[in-house]
Amino acid sequence: MSKKAVEHHHKAAEHHEHAARHHKEAAKHHEAGKHETAAHHAHLARGHHEHAIHHSSEAAKAHVDDHGGQVKTAHT
Repeated sequence: MSKKAVEHHHKAAEHHEHAARHHKEAAKHHEAGKHETAAHHAHLARGHHEHAIHHSSEAAKAHVDDHGGQVKTAHT
């Protein structure tokens, strides 16, 4: 695996972790009736999720580049 792909996998994981923290904060604020703050954290979580998807896609592209399109999926 290329260094580039590894870096993108790590970045994707970091963004997923950030998203999870914001979802937990959103739940906490929602339970407390602080709906505006909960919505803010939910919005931040979505942004981290989108950024994680970007890094996942970049990691997949790096795999294809490294292996010349000869990438096996978990299902093949």
